[in-house]
Amino acid sequence: MLKGGKVGLRARHEDDIPILQAELYDDVANHSRADTRPWRPITPGSTAAKVVVDDEDERLAAFSVVELDSGTLVGSAELWHIDNHNRSAHIGVTLLPSSRGKGYGTDVVAVLCHYAFTVRGLRRVQIETLADSAAMLRAAERNGFAREGVLRSSAWVMGEFLDEVLLGLLAEEWKPDSKA
Repeated sequence: MLKGGKVGLRARHEDDIPILQAELYDDVANHSRADTRPWRPITPGSTAAKVVVDDEDERLAAFSVVELDSGTLVGSAELWHIDNHNRSAHIGVTLLPSSRGKGYGTDVVAVLCHYAFTVRGLRRVQIETLADSAAMLRAAERNGFAREGVLRSSAWVMGEFLDEVLLGLLAEEWKPDSKA
């Protein structure tokens, strides 16, 4: 397990899947804000569910996020589109509704940066998030990410196009103790 100050990132367990599916994936509005792919109904127990991890996909490192003190599942985190040639990847974080607003997001981003830069030896990580996602913007900036641009009207979310903010962090800019 990778540990931060408040959370740990561990492999996805079988009993995490129904919780993540019900609280994250099956919430259409939440899924539409968190994923670039359109929501579609997935049968419980299906291996096609987004929350089921494909251990053979080397371009994805998917984690379950747990609270360190209790071991309670609080969300999902990913290093995705890992590009070993260019030594880059993207960060994704989704917390269960009951776990939002507790500072977990900042800690998850810090642990994912540690994994990306220290464990994987990557050079760059980036985050794309909706411009109105104050929590993700705050978590990224507290970890040293710089705003690199705005992708205007790039995300289709529940009937409207929204702007996305692109944030990036290079290995030499990363400070392991930069989390708030």
